Amino acid sequence: MADARISVALGTRNGGAYVARQVASILNQRPAPLELVVGDDDSSDDTLAVIERVHADARAADPALPTTLRIIRRSPALGVTANFAATLAACEGDLIALSDQDDEWMPGKLAALAAAFDADPGLLLAHSDARLVDGDGQPLGLTLLDALEATPGERAGLVAGDALPVLLRRNLVTGATVMLRRSLLEAALPIPGEWVHDEWLAAVAAATGRVRLVPEALIDYRQHGANQIGARRPTLADKLARLREPRAGRAARLARRAALLAERGRALGVAADAQTQLDAKADHEARRARLPRLRIARVPAVVAGAVSGRYGRYSRGAMDVLRDLATPAGEETR
Repeated sequence: MADARISVALGTRNGGAYVARQVASILNQRPAPLELVVGDDDSSDDTLAVIERVHADARAADPALPTTLRIIRRSPALGVTANFAATLAACEGDLIALSDQDDEWMPGKLAALAAAFDADPGLLLAHSDARLVDGDGQPLGLTLLDALEATPGERAGLVAGDALPVLLRRNLVTGATVMLRRSLLEAALPIPGEWVHDEWLAAVAAATGRVRLVPEALIDYRQHGANQIGARRPTLADKLARLREPRAGRAARLARRAALLAERGRALGVAADAQTQLDAKADHEARRARLPRLRIARVPAVVAGAVSGRYGRYSRGAMDVLRDLATPAGEETR
């Protein structure tokens, strides 16, 4: 947006190994952001010194660079979600781009995402694909959405801005690729502790406005083995392992998350159609959480949910049907 003020919210914790390249890629964006707000979660390494040095060098090389640097030190650490929430709240821009500490942005990332907002006044959140790279920055041969096994239908819905049905099935929005309108924060904050920040921001944005995918890979998303939240294509062994995970804790957590989202929708007075979908999602997850401990006893309820289409609309279809039939009950959580 030609006249928009753009902030970047960078969350850090002991990121000195990679943060220099990320900050340089942010400061090389055109249009350059008006501010870089760093929320540091009690780093004990040289992360902040590196950021200050890269910013000073960029300013020395280009005295006209408009990007100011603000560092907010947090001790004790808040955790990823709470740190990002507080850092977003501190940003002053009309548009805010989220940044991890160990990635690298493609030239033109901010311009491409800002253009999506310029074209759609109702857009609250835009996100992109990302190229997966290793610790040395070498491409791994697939993108983030490839690793998440996003289907053509899911991608089409996100590109078209019809994101709520997609996101009620599963999250496909990764914070490192996100730009949002600051006005979204009025609806989305505070973020419930049961949710990760990017999932919650995307869900609230889709329920109250529009979320849109810019399908190009606009960042290198580094996978180095120490990511707090990473991505890789699940193997067959990974998928089989999910069928052995006890379901009680996971099912209760999903039900609680869905209920919190439906409650926030009612508090915000979202459109009737959106609230109907949020309530149906909450009902679906509550039913899943109430399934009997004995596997054979689950069959009637799971089959009924599959036949009614609930598993297809509000979870991952046949995959979650199989999971609900096969996974052991595990310990109940209170």
